[in-house]
Amino acid sequence: MPTRIRTTNRISCVEPPTFRTKYKVRIRRLLVLEMKFLATLQLLAAAAEAALTWQNVKIGGGGGFVPGIVFHPTVKGVAYARTDIGGLYRLNNDDSWTAITDGITDNENWHNWGVDALALDPQDANIVYAAVGMYTNDWDPKSGSIIRSSDKGATWKVTNLPFKVGGNMPGRGMGERLAVDPANSKILYFGARSGNGLWKSTDGGATFSKVSSFTAVGTFIPNPNDVGGYNGDKQGLAFVTFDSTSGTTGGATKRIFVGTADNTTASVYVSEDAGATWNPVKGQPGTYFSHKCVLQPKEKALYLTYSDGTGPYDGTSGAVYRYDISAGTWKNITPVSGSDLYFGFGGLGVDMQKPGTIVVASLNSWWPDAQIFRSTDSGATWSKIWTWANYPNMNLYYGLSASKAPWIKTGFLDTDTKDLGWMIETLVINPLDSDHWLYSTGLTVFGGHDLTKWDTTHNVSIQSLADGIEEFAVLELASPPGGSELLAAVGDDSGFTFKDAASLKTSPNTPWMNPIWASSSSVDYAGASVKNIVRIGNSAGSQQVALSSDGGSSWYVYSGADNNMNGGAVAYSAKADTIVWSTSTNGVQRSQNQGSFSAVSSLPSGAVIASDKQNNTVFYGGSAANFYVSTNTGASFSKAGSLGSATAVRDIAAHPTKAGDVWVSTDAGIFHSTNYGSSFTQVSTALKNTYQIALGRGSGTTWNVYAFGTGSAGAKLYGSADGGASWTDIQGSQGFGAIDGCRLAGSGNQAGQVYVGTNGRGVFYASGEIKKRSMVFKA
Repeated sequence: MPTRIRTTNRISCVEPPTFRTKYKVRIRRLLVLEMKFLATLQLLAAAAEAALTWQNVKIGGGGGFVPGIVFHPTVKGVAYARTDIGGLYRLNNDDSWTAITDGITDNENWHNWGVDALALDPQDANIVYAAVGMYTNDWDPKSGSIIRSSDKGATWKVTNLPFKVGGNMPGRGMGERLAVDPANSKILYFGARSGNGLWKSTDGGATFSKVSSFTAVGTFIPNPNDVGGYNGDKQGLAFVTFDSTSGTTGGATKRIFVGTADNTTASVYVSEDAGATWNPVKGQPGTYFSHKCVLQPKEKALYLTYSDGTGPYDGTSGAVYRYDISAGTWKNITPVSGSDLYFGFGGLGVDMQKPGTIVVASLNSWWPDAQIFRSTDSGATWSKIWTWANYPNMNLYYGLSASKAPWIKTGFLDTDTKDLGWMIETLVINPLDSDHWLYSTGLTVFGGHDLTKWDTTHNVSIQSLADGIEEFAVLELASPPGGSELLAAVGDDSGFTFKDAASLKTSPNTPWMNPIWASSSSVDYAGASVKNIVRIGNSAGSQQVALSSDGGSSWYVYSGADNNMNGGAVAYSAKADTIVWSTSTNGVQRSQNQGSFSAVSSLPSGAVIASDKQNNTVFYGGSAANFYVSTNTGASFSKAGSLGSATAVRDIAAHPTKAGDVWVSTDAGIFHSTNYGSSFTQVSTALKNTYQIALGRGSGTTWNVYAFGTGSAGAKLYGSADGGASWTDIQGSQGFGAIDGCRLAGSGNQAGQVYVGTNGRGVFYASGEIKKRSMVFKA
């Protein structure tokens, strides 16, 4: 009998030689398998340890457009909100929201943050569906999907569609385009865009097939001349609404209504045989586009809002209708007429507890404010949420607050007549609570918990209820060492300053103001005088450069700017006396000491720019395959060291505390210079095709390097604690969307802290030590 064989570094046997030879081969194989297994475990452990834990910087208040909110019809507290570029959110018991689609929105699937439709299963409150995809033109290379979750968005399954979905396309506030049969959870209908018609699933969303009997496709195109552009596609279908009062046939709801983006003879169709055949609903209005369609089952009636545009930005006329299903009759219940009717209608809330009680909102009333109407008699009479007093004074039948996001009040409510908002495409009343209502605007989600006071004291309390929704498109980030912890330039909402690490968890009191612009495209700090900040706006027709001398707390217009330049990127000299601006309109420009800007002809238009953070005379530039340096405060630039095989300079990061130390991100990877760009060394080729790059404080006196690129874990965010010699995946399972659209900053003050700005999910941050790991085996 042989002795026991152990798969260790020793083999002890007493068998004949042939036996030993035979089993040595087997043992070697076992050793190899064991080493591979151990290596796999170590790699998994390293990945688990390396990936950081991410959370949102709390800007708060929403920050973007929420086209749809859906409550579950029978289970209290279950509701979801869909955004056009920031994914899905689930409502919490404290009025806050939790993002639930980050995990399926990585670099390859960035379009999953565009949500064009949302549906809940009436029979199971754990199940949620959404139609995802960002654009139907070539901006989005992928087809759309129907995603489904059976655990309230904790995990998802994906069904790919054979066409694109337009979560951020015109008409995205219509809907909902996706619906679950209330009598059969296996049946779903989805109304597609681009002429693709109506689609049906009979297996709970696992597969979909086209409904051949439904031939309407929604033919309206906002701009037929914009072929292949943003406004050049058919809007498609607008909504799917089941009539739960109609009974069933073959286990499916008999009556189904479908709306289309048409404003001619018909935009509402009905099936009386569970989708086998379809016909236009008789007697319907044919002038406007239907936006929302809600069933009030106790009345056995549909309520619909109409506008002369498909939204969300337009609308100069419209209507509200009630359709009596039993009688087959339509009634125009539009709240206003004549000269008072200068807007279309979007948001529509139907009180399921009190038949006949409805609330509707103007889609866009740009002056003086939105208008909201309420009826308790099925639209026979209406009351308004505000009326004119002695012009220009108004009688306000509401109180409005934004304590959860104070910047909304200081930056918008106190500076604009439009307190109630704009782009109101969704307005919902909690079906189980007549006092709880929510409506969304282009800025935030408003709502309250005393809606029925409208009927008694005619004065309701409205507040921003978007806490947890971070739908900001981030255009630039900076973290000055020894200065403000974070400067965030954002689209649509100007920008924000976070003075220290503690403030990252609190919504700011103000946005960037005086001046306030719709969008700030870039921000930079003076490296040797970090309280001095410059930012650039993206609005044409006014001065778009502003300075701060107190770290971004207050601002003033840069007098040297004119009204003809905007957008692009900015670089501030180390001692805050020179601005180099790579504009989006007038090439590269330079100004000193509040003087007028003049063109820098030696640097190509659209060049990437940066300033040396310690040497006041040095600026850097990059364009195509070339790196440029200026040693005369940006007056002129010359080509400098070679970047190897790179053909595209994408980002430049100057070391915050070392003069002449500069990092360059390119399509060929990362290059590093310690001599002002005179020569470069390519760092580890383990990270390729890189985008934004940043430096942040590491342990002790070291600085970490962070970069978006393609490495061992795919196209993600990586960190290095050894000067780029090795790279670790620090992103993990957190989705940031497309990495080429993300912005990046390492903290100048907090060791191991890094910030990521996304296109639609605000700013994320995480902290942790980046450890270099190697595989060690005993043999």
